[in-house]
Amino acid sequence: MGKVALQFKATLENVTNLRPMGEDFRWYLKMKCGNCGEISEKWQYIRLMDSVALKGGRGSASMVQKCKLCARENSIEILSSTIKSYNAGFAAEGVESGTVFSDINLQEKDWTDYDEKAQESVGIYEVTHQFVKC
Repeated sequence: MGKVALQFKATLENVTNLRPMGEDFRWYLKMKCGNCGEISEKWQYIRLMDSVALKGGRGSASMVQKCKLCARENSIEILSSTIKSYNAGFAAEGVESGTVFSDINLQEKDWTDYDEKAQESVGIYEVTHQFVKC
């Protein structure tokens, strides 16, 4: 199984330590079959906390999905040791105050709030991402 990395880039205003929140954080993806290239019609989610056994006792993965076109079993595993701050996520901390902002929604690719302790605006802008083969 090859490794694929999610690269995440954003402009941060007065916040730091952007990260996923907990093992139940849902990563929504459209899956592509490694055999025939069929792309799933619906968004699927995977979580760090999920573990599904692979066929033939070859271990486990965060998600196992059978391709509707060619019937090949595809799997994906989240490597918890590779998740670092600023990889991706929906929590951050105020640079000056340490205020934790935990319900950040980046679906619109921008997020803004106000840090009462530091009396300054905070934000995440110009969010982009890409998957690359490692």
